[in-house]
Amino acid sequence: MMKTAIQEEQNTMQLDKEMMDRNLALEVVRVTEAAALAASKLVGRGDKVAADQVAVDAMRDALNALHIQGRIVIGEGERDEAPMLYIGEEVGDGLGPKIDIALDPLEGTDITAAGGPNALAVVAMTDEGGFLNAPDVYMQKIAVGAGVDPRILDLDAPIGDVLNKLAKEKGGRVDELMVCILDRPRHADLIRDVRASGARITLIGDGDVSAVIATTEPDTGIDLYVGSGGAPEGVLAAAALQCIGGSMLGRLIFRNDDERARAEKWGISDLNKIYRTDDLAKGDNVMFAATGVTDGTMLRGVRRFAGGAKTSSIVMRSKSGTVRRVEATHDFKRKTWVKSA
Repeated sequence: MMKTAIQEEQNTMQLDKEMMDRNLALEVVRVTEAAALAASKLVGRGDKVAADQVAVDAMRDALNALHIQGRIVIGEGERDEAPMLYIGEEVGDGLGPKIDIALDPLEGTDITAAGGPNALAVVAMTDEGGFLNAPDVYMQKIAVGAGVDPRILDLDAPIGDVLNKLAKEKGGRVDELMVCILDRPRHADLIRDVRASGARITLIGDGDVSAVIATTEPDTGIDLYVGSGGAPEGVLAAAALQCIGGSMLGRLIFRNDDERARAEKWGISDLNKIYRTDDLAKGDNVMFAATGVTDGTMLRGVRRFAGGAKTSSIVMRSKSGTVRRVEATHDFKRKTWVKSA
């Protein structure tokens, strides 16, 4: 009898936790909506610093309204570099579950300032200890969508070899593949080699989180993401892949001793380690949300009108595999948390 009572209590606690996780997953999208709405007012205004700041302010306020004991592990930088949403900052009301948070209030600050495509507000959450504490350095990355054997990914093999394997996996030819690469001088050799293989390329100016996610969406036409970008963005991308499917590899790139020291400070001992998706974001209980700031391959941007706006968001959970797209209309007269938007 006692055993049955204990089992019933454990089952009730598990159901309560599951309900709390579901509710939190839906609340997270409010956080990205707040940041996107704030940043949208500065789209095309040429001031990336101001756009980023209003997004940070709005996201922080929204996070502090959540019933969590949250800790920023991927944020705007270290405490002496960022007054808000810095690494180690505690957010939430301090009463709910312990949650680690990776975020980018405005992924694509340059994009927003110029009015370009694919700017996002992004947040990922998981249980305490679930994200790699990635330092703010570059990361070499390669990523594909679901349904592709992750063993074809290789950071050291010639890109032509990887593309040949990917074409076979997809049952097509290399010249049918589309590869997404950040348009940077450091990628000149990579771009040359991809073109030499016969594959097609789409070059992007910024926004490699959305670019990695695009490999999972058939409608985008992107088959592979490859190149080097920010390590924090690599963690965010891995969190999304855990929810929506796909695989990536990442390896930190250090340009000087200061960057190596920063990595060691955050507990990274093997500076040459190749990280898989599970190393970057453990897959048990990841939640990911993004709201479009400007129109992109994955989401529409904020559409403003007199007295309000419409937003397009995506929210995902790795535990259930659920992917929800949320189209919301916001009445600024009724929502005090968007009064600055």
